[in-house]
Amino acid sequence: SVALVAWATGVFTREQLAGVLASTSFCFDISIFELFVPLSCGGKVILVENALHLASLPAAREVTLINTVPSAISELVRAKGIPDGVRTVNLAGEALSQLVVELIYQQETIQEVFNLYGPSEDTVYSTYALVKRDGQKAPPIGRPIANTQVYILDAYQQPIPIGVAGELHLGGAGLARGYLNRPELTEERFIPNPFDNPISEIPNPKLYKTGDLVRYLPDGNIEFLGRIDHQVKVRGNRIELGEIESVLGQCPNVREVVVVARED
Repeated sequence: SVALVAWATGVFTREQLAGVLASTSFCFDISIFELFVPLSCGGKVILVENALHLASLPAAREVTLINTVPSAISELVRAKGIPDGVRTVNLAGEALSQLVVELIYQQETIQEVFNLYGPSEDTVYSTYALVKRDGQKAPPIGRPIANTQVYILDAYQQPIPIGVAGELHLGGAGLARGYLNRPELTEERFIPNPFDNPISEIPNPKLYKTGDLVRYLPDGNIEFLGRIDHQVKVRGNRIELGEIESVLGQCPNVREVVVVARED
């Protein structure tokens, strides 16, 4: 949590964090950002039971930053429920489409939309990207936050070239120690870090195998493709369903995409 707060207060200004909407259950890791980040820099936490009820909240005009999932922000946009005081929108927890980004930017008061990625095993967020208007492809998940590392590796834990799909591995200050009372699963998912600096301040450094399929883009950003366990075989050929969904999602008249392999 310390690594997350240190990164967030370096990326977001006090003005952006002046009024952060807190709509996430305490059981969900995103709540760590919503609660601790604004309080660490003198900001305000504005509680709401349901993010979709933001427009009716008495303190709605004080909200400057919304931190939620793409499906929720989409409904807020359609209902015209985002207050004019909101300048920044952080989105995580689901794959983000450029269509949703463009819908958000149609509200001229919103200045920045961030796409964030990270599992609970790496303390909320691991990578982030500022998504621009008028993008031609699905937004990337960006680059690692401060004091963390990302590696895209093949099945032999070797780095792979730009543009080639591989499994995302995470390391650094935000990484959990493992799963409570589940040593076998911990050993499977938290592996020794073969790339770690020998003078690292972290004892016995690990990498977390996310199970997420990604690739490096030429500009150094990371593109999310889907889950490795969603990979299928069709007539002996390995097919990445996430890649097909990504391409179909670029069609202007397509709102949501799900690709499956049928036996028939």
